[in-house]
Parts: sequence; structure tokens; C-alpha cells
Amino acid sequence: MAKAKQTGFWTDFKTFFVRGLATLLPTVLTIFVLFKCYEFVQQNFGVPINQGIIQVILRSTTDYPELSDEDIAEFKREHKIVAAEKPPPEMTEDIRRWKLQRQWNQGAGSLVGFVVAIIFVYVLGRLLASFLGRRLWQMFEGTVQQVPGFKQVYPYIKQVTEFLFGDRKFEFSRVVAVPYPRQGMYSVGLVTGAGFRRVASATQEDYLTVFIPSSPTPVTGYVIYVKKSEVIDLPITLEEALRFTASGGVIVPEHEELPEQQLEASRGPSVSASREESKD
Repeated sequence: MAKAKQTGFWTDFKTFFVRGLATLLPTVLTIFVLFKCYEFVQQNFGVPINQGIIQVILRSTTDYPELSDEDIAEFKREHKIVAAEKPPPEMTEDIRRWKLQRQWNQGAGSLVGFVVAIIFVYVLGRLLASFLGRRLWQMFEGTVQQVPGFKQVYPYIKQVTEFLFGDRKFEFSRVVAVPYPRQGMYSVGLVTGAGFRRVASATQEDYLTVFIPSSPTPVTGYVIYVKKSEVIDLPITLEEALRFTASGGVIVPEHEELPEQQLEASRGPSVSASREESKD
């Protein structure tokens, strides 16, 4: 009896643990992705901007920040410096830079560079939206794409960024089922276009270009070319198709679910029934 209770406890534990994990994971992953985006912007844009602000302050004024005796003493302890009570002018500038870096690279001051980076990107986007801005950017791109090494990488990175953030979004016209990877087996696909004119004229058939998303990551997959007559239109949305693929076929749209008796019939004979038939 004790063994049965222990088995039941572990079964319940695994069930509720997986359920809790499935509930928390989307939120945790979303926070993680947003934090990594902030970290990327801060390290690559915010920190250099703050360093530039520090240099401007050091060159434009000698009164900010004000140095107290505690600041001077802490700087000496941190850098293990033994000197007179009043630091020389060259050390004073080092102490000012040290204090400014603590103010601008730590705590709330570090957010200044991040905010400035966001505003800069916004202003740049506004400028590039104008006719003159687009022409200047095209000239810049034409120049940098002539640089060896850069021209082999930049066009592909640009395609990805335009796909993710561009004004012209890549659209799927409809969701279909196609015979893939062979006849008798069907895969859920997304129609992307009509394909190549040369193939249609050579075969005298109407074809469709279909993207087959892979599971569990539907952002990747395969592109196939299939006869239009073999395509079955599915009355489901793009979001429903992606959920179906990402879940490995578990999440089926409610209006497309099979009745329970059809599901039972489609499962075939159970293992125990097959064993009984084999004994007979």
C-alpha cells in the first residue's frame, strides 16, 4: 500500500510540476528576451554614449562634479595611492573622471545612455523616412558594400532585418494541407506565391509555392513546389496553424477537431486486443 501511495505522489508531482512549468515558462522567457535586448543596447550604445558625456563634461568645466574630502580619500584607498592631503591637478582630473564614471555607469545614471540611444534611433528613423535621408542612406550603403568582407555579409543581414522590421511584411495568403513528404502523408503549409512561370509553362500545370513550417520551431522549415490540384485549403487562421505546428499537432482548432468516436476509430486496435487476437 505504501508503495502505491508513493507512486501516486510522484505521478501527481510530475503532472503539476509540468503544468506549473508550462504556465511560468512563457513569462520567464519573455522577461529573459527583453532583458537581453536591454543588455545589448546598454552595452553597445548606452555605455559608449555615457563615456562621451563624461568626456564632454571633463573638457567643458572644472567645477563639476564637486570633490569632497571623502571622495578624495576613497579614490586613494581604491587605487592604493599615498599622496599629500591636496591632490595635484593631474590627479584631480582622474578623481573627477572616476566619480563621473560611478555616477553615469552605475545606478539610475546608466539609464541616460540607454534613453539617448532610443531617442537617437527614433530620430534616425524619422530622417531616413524623408526623401533626402533615403538618398543619403542609399549612397552610404552603395559605398560600404564595396568593402571586401563587408559586402559578403551585409546584404544577408539586411534581408533578415528588413524581414523582421521592414514596412513590407512577408504575408502568407492561406493555410493548406499538401502531400508532403510523400503521397498519402499530408503536412500543414502556408501558401507564399504562385511559383515560377517557366515550370508552369513546361508542365502545363498550375503550381503553388508552399512553406512547410517545422515543429516545434515554426519559424524554420522547407519551401516546396506543389500542384495546385493537390492542395487542400484549411479553414484555419495563420495563428492556429502555427500553434498546431509548434505543439506537435496537439493543439487542433476546435472547429476542426474530429468527433470522439472518429478519434477512437482512427486509433486502431489496442495492444491488449492485438495480443488477445494473436492468442486466438
